[in-house]
Amino acid sequence: VQLQASGGGLVQPGGSLRLSCVASGFNLDVYGIGWFRQAPGKEREGIACISTSTDGSTYYVDSVKGRFTISKDNSKNAVYLQMNSLKPQDTAVYYCATCVRLDNLVVPAPPGYWGQGTQVTVSS
Repeated sequence: VQLQASGGGLVQPGGSLRLSCVASGFNLDVYGIGWFRQAPGKEREGIACISTSTDGSTYYVDSVKGRFTISKDNSKNAVYLQMNSLKPQDTAVYYCATCVRLDNLVVPAPPGYWGQGTQVTVSS
């Protein structure tokens, strides 16, 4: 069982990046899958979560709403995060993981699958 995250890099403010999270060993659509990030010296935060195709709902925290879009391709067993209008404060290591929305938060959820991080740096 594995989640493989990729797509990070260095981008200028206002630029865009697309992160990918590919699952192996399990059907990604069985769980909510989301993106989390951790900036240096800060706690990890959940930023977006997409539910199973039965529901199809997406949720974003306020800091990324309107700029980031989470999507899923079941044929590729993958989830994506399109990040537009990037800001320096978006700089962090980004992780994909099984998730659930809890009130106004995106939180990790069972079975607790995590991908390795991919670094996103927004700087001029």
